[in-house]
Amino acid sequence: MTLLAASVKRASLTLTSRSIVRSFTNVMQQPITSRAMHIQSIPMWEGTGNNYAYLVTDDKSKEAVIIDPANPPEVLPVLNEKTESGAIKLTKIINTHHHHDHAGGNVEILKRFDLPIVGGKDCSKVTTTPEHKSQFTIGDSIKVTALHTPCHTQDSICYFFEDGAERVVFTGDTLFIGGCGRFFEGNAKEMHKALNETLASLPDDTKVYPGHEYTKGNVRFAKKVLNNDAIKKLDEYSQANKETQGKFTIGDEKQHNVFMRVNDKNIHDLVGETEPVQVMKALREMKDRS
Repeated sequence: MTLLAASVKRASLTLTSRSIVRSFTNVMQQPITSRAMHIQSIPMWEGTGNNYAYLVTDDKSKEAVIIDPANPPEVLPVLNEKTESGAIKLTKIINTHHHHDHAGGNVEILKRFDLPIVGGKDCSKVTTTPEHKSQFTIGDSIKVTALHTPCHTQDSICYFFEDGAERVVFTGDTLFIGGCGRFFEGNAKEMHKALNETLASLPDDTKVYPGHEYTKGNVRFAKKVLNNDAIKKLDEYSQANKETQGKFTIGDEKQHNVFMRVNDKNIHDLVGETEPVQVMKALREMKDRS
């Protein structure tokens, strides 16, 4: 190697090393962002009701809420371990509606934790019933919006959680993955508004956390009604996975949930109706008979 070539090589190596150092320094100086909202699903009554309770924690402050802790024998061990270890500071019980398999654990939970209860007006031991679209916060980062969705029960409330770009909605028995709740205390007009106006207006990337794992049954019905490509994908996922909560979004529901496709011509042809509320009514009646 000539003296000139050696000098060029040394200069090139020096520049490369400096570039690497500068790049590494720039990366290290970038603000580190981490998701503060942590969601733990707690399955209850597996094989019968297939319910979910949800423990939601703001990881920065450790403040946490428990949603629909209906079966204390399955929920309290989780809450005890988390609180006793200092992993969380439990601040609220949140109920989506008053049915026993959602709010029926409140009395027992209160014996262990002295907490306010946020929920519909008919929920057991409720402390506060938030107004439609009213907001509260959990810890430093999580903003919660209460969305009134009467139909399954008249006190049904869905809760939209936002943590920066992370968005989720806890839907109780109003919206399931691929389905919706029975109209126990309401009618098709109310469910149409709940699903296709209130929840459909949320950002499409909002992840859905329902009150039950009913996806396989919902898919069986959906395939009889429409069976588009989105329903086929949901079918494949539900067959391969035991749990589907948090894996699908509002945008997904608009594609594979027949109750959110009341303007689909193929469904109109099937039910013999075109007006959205009448289509909703016909679909729910078909599902109830299936």
